[in-house]
Amino acid sequence: MEKEILVAQLYFQAVFPVMKILLQDDPSLSKKFEKVKATVVFKAKKANGGYLGCKLYFDRGEFTLDSTEFDRGDVVFTFASVEKMNTFLKGGTAFPKIKGLTKPVLLAKVITLLLSLKLMMPNVKPKKPLKKYLKVKMALSMVMMALSKLNKWDYPDMKAWTESQPDRVYQLSVIDTDIAVYLRVKAGKTKAGKGLYQRKRPFVHMRFGSVDAALKILLKEVGFVEGVDKGYVSIEGSPEYAARINDLMMRVQALTT
Repeated sequence: MEKEILVAQLYFQAVFPVMKILLQDDPSLSKKFEKVKATVVFKAKKANGGYLGCKLYFDRGEFTLDSTEFDRGDVVFTFASVEKMNTFLKGGTAFPKIKGLTKPVLLAKVITLLLSLKLMMPNVKPKKPLKKYLKVKMALSMVMMALSKLNKWDYPDMKAWTESQPDRVYQLSVIDTDIAVYLRVKAGKTKAGKGLYQRKRPFVHMRFGSVDAALKILLKEVGFVEGVDKGYVSIEGSPEYAARINDLMMRVQALTT
């Protein structure tokens, strides 16, 4: 898959889904969207013709998305190219054509939500406990979804890692919080999920000691090995495979920032 298309699809299918976390766990955003019933479309012209896009559905606090149908929306962001859309989503300078300027209240709420996604950016260092919690929860959820999608799209490094593995579960969690995500790998196929996996013991379980400990590693204030040595993260299972999944997580971060 062409790199720009790959990055756009990662935003549609791994980054945008964590909006649900913001709408559920951030009281200010939850309040803003509690009565909103609307659709928002992102689409960009592909070099070989046609459009690549995604539609977001907001329904009074509920949130879903669809990357197969995106013709119409109450607010529509249209970009001249996939590259320009990716630049915009990464926080760079790129200006879309916007349909929905006659709905300024809805547009303002959507832009606020988009800006909140920037909390996941590696250079954003939140100070407030809620923002720290949201950053960790969003980042870990996003990266597991992204790894599963990369595998589905035959991304070489991910496919090479999964194709020879038997049925294994890779679990990430933060002690004393509800933050827990996993990736199940089985004979080249993957599935990402939330919560603590119950059906079998994880092959690798990376337990972060706290939200602040997880941030130390996510913000690259300490390396993964140093983080283990200092007790920021403990590993149950194979350290070698834990290090490899951390490397793949960093690859996802590089693609989306």
